[in-house]
Amino acid sequence: MITIRKAKLTDLDRMMEIYARAKRFMDSTGNTTQWEIGYPTRKMIQDDIENGYSFVCMGEDNIPHAAFKFFVGEDPTYRVIEQGSWKNDNTYGTIHRVASDGTIKGVFSQIVSFCEVICPELRADTHKDNNVMQHLFEKNGFERCGVIYVENGTPRFAYQRCAR
Repeated sequence: MITIRKAKLTDLDRMMEIYARAKRFMDSTGNTTQWEIGYPTRKMIQDDIENGYSFVCMGEDNIPHAAFKFFVGEDPTYRVIEQGSWKNDNTYGTIHRVASDGTIKGVFSQIVSFCEVICPELRADTHKDNNVMQHLFEKNGFERCGVIYVENGTPRFAYQRCAR
């Protein structure tokens, strides 16, 4: 069982450890280019915390074991979608930068349940080489809608989960 709460600046060091662990995991599963070295930056995560967009998943030991970004409203990288289309134009929440230290199973399903209470329409994206995340999206009711391009111009598979 996990508890999800907004991240605090005191969580920053632990969150950076989680992101480093997730990067190593992605590299080991063939997804070596989604997160370049140093991504996400400490400043990026700090800004997300200060803006209220970062969340941590706390284990029974009261230690963060996963982290993610979630916000409701337009994601500028989702304005243009190619090779498909979004399911609707409803207000949506975006899940970004999901990372886990691997100690708690089923974290992503709990993140989705948490987020859909805040906003029942969800969007997310991932790299073509991130087979683990693609599987998790599909397992949790997301549908691949097309391709979007992130800020650095690289493509990502775009997913949407409509309100239930």
